[in-house]
Amino acid sequence: MTIRQAGRFPVATLAIAFLLLAWSASSSTAEIGTYVLVDARNGAVVDEKNATRKWYPASLTKMMTAYVTFKAIREGRLSLSSGVVQSKNSAAEPPSKMGFKVGTRFTVDTALKIIMIKSANDVSVALGEAVAGSEGAFIDRMNAEARRLGMTNTRFTNPHGLPDNRQVTTARDMAILAMALRKDFPESRDFYKHPGIRFGKKTLRSANREFLLRVPGANGMKTGYICNSGYNVAASVTRNGRTLIAIIMGASSGLERTAFARELFDTGFRKRGGKSVTQMRGSSGNPPADGYCRRNKKLSSTEYVAKYDIKQTSGGGVLFFGKAKDADPKKVDSSGFTKANGKPDWAKILDRTLGPRRVAYRPLPVGLGNPTSAPSVAAVPAEDIPLPNPNPIRRAEYQIRTQLQQTAEAAPVGPAAASAVRPGSAVDTSQAAPGSIFRKGLDFTIPVPNPSPKKQ
Repeated sequence: MTIRQAGRFPVATLAIAFLLLAWSASSSTAEIGTYVLVDARNGAVVDEKNATRKWYPASLTKMMTAYVTFKAIREGRLSLSSGVVQSKNSAAEPPSKMGFKVGTRFTVDTALKIIMIKSANDVSVALGEAVAGSEGAFIDRMNAEARRLGMTNTRFTNPHGLPDNRQVTTARDMAILAMALRKDFPESRDFYKHPGIRFGKKTLRSANREFLLRVPGANGMKTGYICNSGYNVAASVTRNGRTLIAIIMGASSGLERTAFARELFDTGFRKRGGKSVTQMRGSSGNPPADGYCRRNKKLSSTEYVAKYDIKQTSGGGVLFFGKAKDADPKKVDSSGFTKANGKPDWAKILDRTLGPRRVAYRPLPVGLGNPTSAPSVAAVPAEDIPLPNPNPIRRAEYQIRTQLQQTAEAAPVGPAAASAVRPGSAVDTSQAAPGSIFRKGLDFTIPVPNPSPKKQ
């Protein structure tokens, strides 16, 4: 634009343009890769950014694992009390995992609660084997359902979401899946609405717990993270009889994805939707290059408060076209959010950016259950179930894990332990002491989230 052309615009217009440019520059510390907010009733798009850009789903994948399982139950091919076995193939998956010994049997009901709340990768594979007979056959069903639902840019290569650059989706496609899971199987809501599970004496917290405990009307659904995707979440909120579903992918931290979701819902309930998410066509870009999490730096505590302060976005801040301008981090008084030792007081920061806890934290008690029938994979000796091909991204980690596993398996075990790990064993492990069913050094105590909410 020339100076002469600029002279045609009112001074006020130019001033607003410069303010918007300054705002954009100041808020570029961390970015959300892609998101979409839809009305659960009809799929009307309320807000979106790059909703058709391909992205890595991470553990949002487990929503399709649950969907395929619920469909199998509806079709009578299994039930919530049907058996799932921890095979050698499923036990080989890296954390987050439960770490059950090979041969441990539990119910489909238990498996669904574990994958939707704890997000255990080993149980996801075991559940897929129970539903379809093998992991490969289950993945075929996942892709078939994706095609049937109209998820045009989605391809699954595993049932959990661990790194594989061939496994891609879009926010638009994940919104379609979330809507289908909620509508086709209303019973699924009882599986993803809990902030944690209690297994024996151990408590395992959901990465979605602060959203569920603090955001008014929150009722799930699933979080996910791998480095190449950043922090993802599928979330739903119901207020005054209206339910909105948000898919957010590419946040810089677990805190940011939760706070951004809260802000998206707060503004979204004041809007009306437009065209249906199913009317969005094509692809608007490829997934991010490897190492996305290292490029999208996390916000500092003051930057986080400046960006997501509830007092500001609820009416105390300056609005530009319906969106609140971020406060200047340099002007944020951090004294009220700092402990005596100088570290951030994340409890107070969460109160200021998500709101106070509205409900008490009550984890859902979960046990192995009493399987009524053995899954088809139980008839196959554990040694004959092939290990998964290692992903090139985590090949070194896989080799180290395999060596540790071989060393552990070479250790002598007693007769009781041998019978407990034999697939298809008649030994009833449904009431076994929790410690007896976990592989030494590989149980769920390793991947429990760090107490600091900043690191989740």
